[in-house]
Amino acid sequence: MFQHTVLPMELQEIITLIEEKSRSVGLDFFPTLFELVDYQQLNEIAAYGGFPTRYPHWRWGMEYERISKSYTYGLSIIYEMVINNNPCYAYLLRANSLSAQKTVIAHVFAHCDFFKNNYWFSKTNRKMLDQMANHAAVIRNFINDVGHEEVENFVDVCLSLENLIDIQAPFKHTPAVEKEDAEGKRIHVAKMQSKSYMDQYVNPKDYLEKQEAKLRLAAETQQRIPEEPESDVLKFLLEYAPIPAWKKKVLRVIRDESYYFAPQGQTKILNEGWASYWHSKMMTEICPLEPSEIIDYCDHNAGVIANHPGQLNPYRLGVELLRHIEHRWNRGKFGIDYLNCQDRKKRKEWDTQAGLGQKKLFEVRKFHNDITFIDEFLDEDFCHDAKMFLYDFDPRTGKSVISSRDFASVKAQLLLQLTNFGQPTIKVIDGNFHNRNELLLRHLHEGVDLKQDFAVESLQNIHKIWTRPVHLETVIEKVPKRIQFDGTTHTIEKM
Repeated sequence: MFQHTVLPMELQEIITLIEEKSRSVGLDFFPTLFELVDYQQLNEIAAYGGFPTRYPHWRWGMEYERISKSYTYGLSIIYEMVINNNPCYAYLLRANSLSAQKTVIAHVFAHCDFFKNNYWFSKTNRKMLDQMANHAAVIRNFINDVGHEEVENFVDVCLSLENLIDIQAPFKHTPAVEKEDAEGKRIHVAKMQSKSYMDQYVNPKDYLEKQEAKLRLAAETQQRIPEEPESDVLKFLLEYAPIPAWKKKVLRVIRDESYYFAPQGQTKILNEGWASYWHSKMMTEICPLEPSEIIDYCDHNAGVIANHPGQLNPYRLGVELLRHIEHRWNRGKFGIDYLNCQDRKKRKEWDTQAGLGQKKLFEVRKFHNDITFIDEFLDEDFCHDAKMFLYDFDPRTGKSVISSRDFASVKAQLLLQLTNFGQPTIKVIDGNFHNRNELLLRHLHEGVDLKQDFAVESLQNIHKIWTRPVHLETVIEKVPKRIQFDGTTHTIEKM
């Protein structure tokens, strides 16, 4: 896409200095390679999900157009991008001011530390830059062999289903259990008692073979696939869908990339909060900016962590909650005594001089994702101090208005928004529904109905892979219903 350029000496010295300072305060990251690019090159990389090479698809072109227009109209600007890889690759925008370059370099090193040390990234492919290039080569070969239109159409189908994975699967330690299938089971056929010399007449061989075939068929019919509900729908389709080998390889490419990007969705708030915390600390305390750069930095940083009522800013929520944790653990605001204290004034003035803030932050960085981070540390004190409310859109004014200040409601809504990235949880229940090789799926209803147009379109795309009727059990307006698609028409019926 672009040729490697030599970084200016001044910028390279800044990178070296900030790297040394970052490691001195305990950040630990893979070697990080920086590339200086213009805004068009950075937009191209961003459109590809941060990678310089991806398989050919119209999706990347549309994403590039969206990002470019957003930049042109002043709606957003990308200052940097960093890839979870070993070594890490980071791209700096050439047009950044020197103070902005310092800020984003510190931000990048904190991201790299998070990638390397956070538990939820521990199962990711650390050579994904090479793997993405391999995926691109695989799909290009299929385009040459099968045809561009057919391959692109199937990639469209797979991408529409890319969220149907089990984000917990990499961390499930299910022991391997050897199971005999129906073909390997020993089938016992009841024989009539007789003298040995009469056995071939009383129990003829062809009769016994027919009986054994009937029993084997019954055993196969009774065997449920999957034996337990399967949350990884793409995995089930890979194992059981009647599609040619090239389609399975394409589906595997999409699934592998979905699992690679999943931890980024699981840790968006904490990851961005961690990077913002450290770039702020680096620029003001550890490796401070020049006095002439302070105003530029403050203006840049204020834009990053700006508060927009009714919208979730992961940078703002993440960094403020981390600072709240640091404050609590520095002052000893934890443990049974503190949690049992109901006096708001006493809780506010609580200070045991524990000084454990930094230690706690590194612990949080190591073990938590967004859901556990919010669930464990977002307390009522923080909610009130940060002025976190629930908002509804008022069509009369065209603005978001506060609908609730209740802490429990605010926290519950935020956790629901983060669960499974806010997307519906779908499981495979039966791959032989009605004993006709039809596919039965079930939506785990959590108070929010499925969007029926998206549900129907998803069933149509699953049908293109499964090739048999597909059923989805869900709840619509508090009534259990089953949405079905048989290849030509879809129906919705009460269960």
